[in-house]
Amino acid sequence: MSTVIGIDLGTTNSCIAVVEGGQPTVVANRGGYKTTPSMLAITEAGKRLVGHIAKRQAVTNAEHTVYAAKRLIGRKWNSPQVQNAVANCSYRIVEGPHDDVRIQLRNKVYSVPEISAMILQEMKMIAEDFLDHEVEKAVITVPAYFNDAQRQATKDAGTIAGLDVIRIINEPTAAALAYGYTRKSDMTIAVYDLGGGTFDISILEISSAGVFKVISTAGDTYLGGEDFDLRILGWLVDNFSQEHGIDLREDRMALQRLKDAAEKAKCELSAMVETEVNLPFIISGERNEALHLQCVLTRSHLESLCDDLVQRTVETCKQTLDEAGLEKSEIDEVLLVGGMTRMPLVQQAVADFFEREPSKGVHPDEVVALGASVQGRSLIEENSHMILLDVTPHTLGIMVIGGYFEELIPLNTTVPTSSSKVFTTVRDNQTAVKILVMQGESRRAEENELLGEFILTGLRRARSGEVEIDVTFEINADGIVSVRAKDLETGMEQSITVTATSGLTEDEIKSMVAEARNFALTTREQEAAEGIKQEADKLIKQIEQLFPEVERVVAGSDFGRDAIGKAREVVKLSYSLVEKGDTDALAEQIDALSRTLRMFRGVVGKVG
Repeated sequence: MSTVIGIDLGTTNSCIAVVEGGQPTVVANRGGYKTTPSMLAITEAGKRLVGHIAKRQAVTNAEHTVYAAKRLIGRKWNSPQVQNAVANCSYRIVEGPHDDVRIQLRNKVYSVPEISAMILQEMKMIAEDFLDHEVEKAVITVPAYFNDAQRQATKDAGTIAGLDVIRIINEPTAAALAYGYTRKSDMTIAVYDLGGGTFDISILEISSAGVFKVISTAGDTYLGGEDFDLRILGWLVDNFSQEHGIDLREDRMALQRLKDAAEKAKCELSAMVETEVNLPFIISGERNEALHLQCVLTRSHLESLCDDLVQRTVETCKQTLDEAGLEKSEIDEVLLVGGMTRMPLVQQAVADFFEREPSKGVHPDEVVALGASVQGRSLIEENSHMILLDVTPHTLGIMVIGGYFEELIPLNTTVPTSSSKVFTTVRDNQTAVKILVMQGESRRAEENELLGEFILTGLRRARSGEVEIDVTFEINADGIVSVRAKDLETGMEQSITVTATSGLTEDEIKSMVAEARNFALTTREQEAAEGIKQEADKLIKQIEQLFPEVERVVAGSDFGRDAIGKAREVVKLSYSLVEKGDTDALAEQIDALSRTLRMFRGVVGKVG
């Protein structure tokens, strides 16, 4: 059976898991960490850095280090969220050729799926190192409230990274899968998921038979830890501006230092009641003197800065519970998922709303990846008893006369599903109708997202309202939307399968896939070469340490002098190959080094 990896592609950190021996397991990266920062940097020399190594150099390379790219994926350039990021991020965000978002690093412009693909490719390589074989299939998680474009952009990122993304699943649903995987009882749970960039709340029913049914879901794809950091950052900037008359946002390196300090202070205040923010030499003043930023932030002040953000999540919880038609007392467990749920204010708000202490039975940073791996395993198992019934997070419908939005499939409808409505023509002698397929919650069509459009022609000329057209929406298990319009009188029909776009053309994706594949091949070759070099260095050092003892043992022996001479030639040639970087020849030379070391140890061992 092939291995399917589960990836939580997070705003702040990413995590990867596999099911081994029936048990979902988080895979640690090369540094031994179970999560990897979702950060990418391009150095001055053009080298790509991902994860912890990218985070460590972010301050000195602020303009060319990307963080929180997930908040931009699948969005249009003119959206308020993107413009907010343009104003607050230390890296350059630019408009793409398809009204999409691009990021400029050094002298190259990257799409957001391409940036995410580089992080996914790193996760893929971590899994392959752990499993010791190539990985092709993956389940990747997304916020439940992601729209079609954001989901497709995430899937494109997986494709660029060389992964066959067999399913995109919602993060709260994945957390529920991990939580209920080994439990054999019926329960209703709420998953409160507040991560680095997004917020979701989902209500699910879990049955002892292994059926996971989502009842309702809602969220905010631009609300998370980044916003809490920005509140602290804004407070620091305002204080500094009042004292020195300088806006630190104008300096990219200072902005990155502020962001790091804000995140650090936020994390520390989950355990302490106050913390000091101390940033020496943050910027130069008018007379070129070094200025410092130093202040104390208390937990209570942080809570006052961010209380409205937490209350936004509570309002969404209330909405979701109402849509589920449940009382708080009917919720058996409340799961806290995402790093921001460590904040005491968040925990207290959740406990107050649901009138119960939330469960501490899952790891907030790892549970989503674990659930993704469980889903991946169930998709390839022939006799899997696990059934996942998810919902559509947005209302689907069409635009009707007056610019209004007519709903066909309400949000929180279990998929797969279908729905039909009969519409009529609005003008006399109308021979064609344009069907505008839309997604959103506003009564005004223009405020919703256009998914696709098509035209039904050949209608009978008649007075307005006489020709009836049946419009049918269908959503399959993968969330793909199909829309069909049929003239009930003639049977004439037209249809469309709504294919979301990430803003990338097919040619762009193919080019990025090839580039990513070449990068992976080069990286593997470099890692292999480095491994050979390290092995040769180790053997050389061990041989050199034994030279004095061997020379003492074989002193005066012609055989001994000859053996030592040959050993010196082997070491000299090895040094030369290491300096030249000739790893192919060095790989062959390792055999000669190993034989020499065995001989030396044999000589010393006999005497001992």
